[in-house]
Amino acid sequence: MKGSSHRDGIASPCYHYFLTLPSHINLLSTSVEPTREATKMSRFPKITNPYFMAIVATVGGMLFGFDISSMSAIVITDQYIDYFGNPSGVTQGAIGSALAAGSVIGSLMAGPISDKFGRRDSIMFACLWWLVGTAVQVATNGVGSLIAGRVLNGVCVGITSSQVPVYLAEIAQRDIRGRIIIIQQLAIEWGILIMYFIGYGCSKIQGTASFRTAWGTQLIPCVLLMIGLPFLPRSPRWLAKVGREEEAIQTLADIQAHGNKDDPLVIAEWEEIYTVLAAEREAIRGWRKFVVNGMWKRTLAGMSVQAWQQMSGANVIVYYIGYVFLMADLEGDVNLISSGIQYALFIIFTTIMFFFIDNTGRRTLLVWGGIGMAVCHFVVGGLLGTYSIDVPEGVGGNHNVVIKVTGSPAHGVIAFSYLLIIVYALTLAPVAWIYAAEVWSLGTRATGMSLAAVANWLFNFALGLFTPPAFLNIKYKVFIIFGVLCIGSAIQAWLTYPETCGKTIEEIEILFAKGAPAAWKTKKGGSRLDAEIEAVLNRKERGEAVHAEVHHASEKTATSEVAKETV
Repeated sequence: MKGSSHRDGIASPCYHYFLTLPSHINLLSTSVEPTREATKMSRFPKITNPYFMAIVATVGGMLFGFDISSMSAIVITDQYIDYFGNPSGVTQGAIGSALAAGSVIGSLMAGPISDKFGRRDSIMFACLWWLVGTAVQVATNGVGSLIAGRVLNGVCVGITSSQVPVYLAEIAQRDIRGRIIIIQQLAIEWGILIMYFIGYGCSKIQGTASFRTAWGTQLIPCVLLMIGLPFLPRSPRWLAKVGREEEAIQTLADIQAHGNKDDPLVIAEWEEIYTVLAAEREAIRGWRKFVVNGMWKRTLAGMSVQAWQQMSGANVIVYYIGYVFLMADLEGDVNLISSGIQYALFIIFTTIMFFFIDNTGRRTLLVWGGIGMAVCHFVVGGLLGTYSIDVPEGVGGNHNVVIKVTGSPAHGVIAFSYLLIIVYALTLAPVAWIYAAEVWSLGTRATGMSLAAVANWLFNFALGLFTPPAFLNIKYKVFIIFGVLCIGSAIQAWLTYPETCGKTIEEIEILFAKGAPAAWKTKKGGSRLDAEIEAVLNRKERGEAVHAEVHHASEKTATSEVAKETV
């Protein structure tokens, strides 16, 4: 494209191009004979309500939640401790972090699979790993097979955690994109809560049937996801990327305008998509496109926001809340129920943010969320460091917890652990997924989000492995370390994360282009799509034939050949 700049690895979208297009030229007026694959009807009817699509797709997030609390509700039960030999330190850390290890592998696989076969089908592929991994866990005969099953489950979670946000970002309207992607976080939290109380109920079963039954129920959401996926349409942006333009336009119209391809919003958004895609096809290919000529800014933003989500320490609290409450002198059923209350708070406050996420800046939430969580960590660490007593034999016989507080300090630890989760639920928990899905271009989004998920899971793995030994060795100082890291996350968010709220995902490219304003000078809203829609309406009023249609076959690149292999 002559009107595009290639200084940032991929071309910046020429939004002014549409507004200055001569009246006698219609960029999208040429139709071609659709391919057999594009016109072939699916066997399943497609439901294109954005909220329905999000609810089905984010069952993939629910799998992650199920796996988290399948351990947190079980690790403090007598059945688990007796059968696996009271694992502690590095051994328990390896069991807990095995999911994250598999998720790193899954995240690395996800990008190429998603680009070739599509966002939707990559999620279906992930389900197969979950079925096998869950079967291995249910049949476990020791620590080794338990770790193996969790690694296999992790491959599934790595794929879904990276590609579900990509799918949601690509199908959502700009004014509800944050709300759509936050459903992913809500699904994770519902999975945590549901599985936690399943685990609590199963803890009353004697023998190994206790944890085998709990782990076996993880098959249920996976089967439901596999049933629902065929009713979802493919991402219109992926369809455009692989040359299936007629299908892309129709899917975009179905999602945005109840099937009306001549709706001004559909025309304007399709023009954005095609212009950015055409420019990207001329840009640098291969892994260099993630680092050269300013693209490193996006890579840094996408990967670091996911890393900070883990380094904030909140997910460690979610994984090991049972241990933290043992430190606060809560044992038995009181511990399990108190931990369940934390998961309920998680859902309640993320649900509240669902209604405000698209009216609140991403930067605001990331900065103040980091500061708020730091305060909570410092208070918990301070109370444990000042008032705890050593229990060398382990609190309640659990070798992972060797300090405890009682009385008012214990109440303070519980209260600020709850407050930490509330702040996290309002800020980093949902926003890290939203922001990481928004910052990439169409050509880099699937693999870029995979890289972001790799960062998430690498730190998840490291911290999951580190935390049980840390509780044994540095004790309360764990919370001080997390507090300092939260301050670091707030500083980076303020310095390097431009505001993306209220902008189209094509428009966000400008925020990372050379010469873009400093991150702290960017504001939410201000989308140019409204002006483009107005331009389309003006052209229609002048009697011009304006349509969102496919282009000459000669304008397509070799990527369209992929469509012939993937239906």
